[in-house]
Amino acid sequence: MSAPSAPALTAAESLVLTRRVTTLSVGVAAVLIAIKGVAWLMGHSVALLASLADSGLDLVASLITFYAVRYAAVPPDAEHRFGHGKAEAFASLTQGGLVFASAALIGQEAIRAFGRAAPPEHGALGVGVMAASIVLTLLLIRAQTEVTKRTRSVAVSGDRAHYAADLASNAVSLVGLGAASLLHLAWVDAAAGLAVALWLLWGAIGVFREAAHQLMDHELPLEDREQIIALLTADPRVLGVHQVRTRASGPYMHVQAHMDLDPALVLSVAHAVMVAAENRVLEVFPAADILLHPDPRGAAEPHGGAFGEAPPG
Repeated sequence: MSAPSAPALTAAESLVLTRRVTTLSVGVAAVLIAIKGVAWLMGHSVALLASLADSGLDLVASLITFYAVRYAAVPPDAEHRFGHGKAEAFASLTQGGLVFASAALIGQEAIRAFGRAAPPEHGALGVGVMAASIVLTLLLIRAQTEVTKRTRSVAVSGDRAHYAADLASNAVSLVGLGAASLLHLAWVDAAAGLAVALWLLWGAIGVFREAAHQLMDHELPLEDREQIIALLTADPRVLGVHQVRTRASGPYMHVQAHMDLDPALVLSVAHAVMVAAENRVLEVFPAADILLHPDPRGAAEPHGGAFGEAPPG
């Protein structure tokens, strides 16, 4: 028997969780910078320098996410009728640029390090630091995973993906440091730094892609869209929906649809049917902003723009 799913969160409860996990993210990044900085000053490992620079950008990215989550949750006002959710997407663009710049600098340093003859000093210290980094990152990713499951926060999800990439880069750095220390091969450390740089470039591309989806009002994932349609049409009095449009905007999602109803329904009953449909969606997607339009089945002329009928690509 599967475990019961967690109850849906209100917007306020979701904000509390995202605030906590973004604060934790900032704290973890600060701790990692401190221990990696000390280890690099003692050993001057390129792989460790790469990981230190990555953690420095993690701190900047975590701070950006820390403030973006809070600003994106600000309610709509007279100048921003759809809210401030896209602040998260702009934050993601900044994160992607920082990661891209870091990858270029680390790659340059790694290429130079191929000409060095001596392996890094204090290799055992570096190995210990990287192992501790992996443990801390794993604990943070676990906390972020739980929050994303309950809140569906795009910002936290993006931060989680960034730290997942860090986990892999830390593992590569650990291998490079260990091999260079045990085998006394300096080029292994340089190769590990170059591998981290390439991994960061790939991660930057993913961050840019996700930010572009939000800024271009990309449709929600197909499984979410299908679930929303199923919830809207769960009442047999709802004869169908069309011109369904969905998009994400930071911690919120926006849903629009035309709902086919029996032309004989009186306005008060039609209104009750639509409110019940909205509530079904809100039970599963509590941060949804829903706008429904009633259409009398078989008696409504085409309206609302033909592009609204286009299926999601």
